[in-house]
Amino acid sequence: MIDIHVPDALVKSQHLYGGEAGRAFIAALPARAVEFLQRWELTPTGDSMYGMASLVLPVERRDGSAAVVKFQALDEETEGEPVALRVWDGDGAVRLLDHDAATGTMLLERARAGGELTRFAEAGKDETRKGVVVLAELLARLTAGPAPAGMRTLEDIARQMLADTPAALEAIGDPADRALVARCADAVREVVDEAGDRLLHWDLHFDNVLAADREPWLAIDPKPLAGDPGFDLWPGLNNLFDPDDVRWRFDAMTEVLGLDRERALAWTLGRVLQNALWEVEDGRPLPEEDLVLARRLLGDD
Repeated sequence: MIDIHVPDALVKSQHLYGGEAGRAFIAALPARAVEFLQRWELTPTGDSMYGMASLVLPVERRDGSAAVVKFQALDEETEGEPVALRVWDGDGAVRLLDHDAATGTMLLERARAGGELTRFAEAGKDETRKGVVVLAELLARLTAGPAPAGMRTLEDIARQMLADTPAALEAIGDPADRALVARCADAVREVVDEAGDRLLHWDLHFDNVLAADREPWLAIDPKPLAGDPGFDLWPGLNNLFDPDDVRWRFDAMTEVLGLDRERALAWTLGRVLQNALWEVEDGRPLPEEDLVLARRLLGDD
């Protein structure tokens, strides 16, 4: 009998943040895991791994090759993941080997366990900068082509952010923070009519880049959308945050990706706006690192 362990931390996060859909996902997970191990003729080969929203099982396929099965709740962010992975077809990202559209379950190429770019980048400032360049080089490849039809769009997201901004500004008590968030919204307003059509990863931070045998580094866990690659820079600026290195990182990433600096700045401020709106909606303080990041890029600090 196959015994599938669902970690308590995953249960807690899905019950806390996933709502009814998250609770249903957790309830179905043990039986679903057994179902797909049998359907795809897979043998578990190690302990499960997990994040805030997914369970990943290392497995061996019938032909003896290594892979992982990823289980996650379907939502507007996760439903596009297999679509993006098929488009990239292993070019800078792990390969999609099989997929069940009804549940969102994916069979994926296995990268090296414990090989997150974070472990390399934490070794010191020089290594962190090299890690930022790795992120930028992967983003340049991943965002090189247009998004497929039907992908959620940055334009729709940005227009909704602008619609939500007035109410959010009223809820921000600190005048300086309120003015900064308003500047972020103004920057987005300048570029929203040309939001782009590239296939974006949206969440390429150090933990979402793994060492691999086929390539030195591969991206995982996209939350894809169609838009301007400038919207993809924020994770590389925020991860292992160093306020004194914000401008260096921004300049290095825009150079590697060949982006217009002013447009990239506007869309990076758009990520700060997006995060601020989420925090206001949930009644939490604005992220201090984001405020510092925006002020450094704007030359205010």
